[in-house]
Amino acid sequence: MKPVRTVARTLLSTIFVVSGARAVANPELHVDRAKRVTGKVAPLLQGIHEGIPTDPASLVRINGAAQLLGGLLLATGHFTRPAAGLLAGTLVPTTIAGHPFWEQDDPAERRIHQIHFMKNLGLMGGLLLAAADTEGRPGLGWRTSHAVGGGRRRVRRAVRTARRDARIAVRSATAARKLPG
Repeated sequence: MKPVRTVARTLLSTIFVVSGARAVANPELHVDRAKRVTGKVAPLLQGIHEGIPTDPASLVRINGAAQLLGGLLLATGHFTRPAAGLLAGTLVPTTIAGHPFWEQDDPAERRIHQIHFMKNLGLMGGLLLAAADTEGRPGLGWRTSHAVGGGRRRVRRAVRTARRDARIAVRSATAARKLPG
């Protein structure tokens, strides 16, 4: 199954690597569309810290860099689950800014943006699957509950052993008192 995962992750990451590299190299192409999202996000970022860039070009470049990095990590099989989560996070503002089909008056434009919007929803589904994929190994939840269950078994075993040893010690002490001398 590993070759299938490798090919699927590589194919899924291709669009993010290409579009991320383009956004980093030339953010001005996306600034006009990004303003609908960056205008709402900028005050929130300023509230977090004044040093965070809030101009649309910088935010487009940051989003592009995140897509490029996440795509490369996903494609190469390194930190695949966090990379898929990162890419899913970058896809939300990209989709809202880039394909607002609900704002289009022309039916042809509306249809085109709606198709791209749904395509991005499909990409989001693939990324969520990649983020949840444990590659056949038990997930963190299972490992945690298993470790807790194992700990409980060890404690119960230790308690039984201690009780048995205590009974043996009591019998030994009783027998020792009955010995002459």
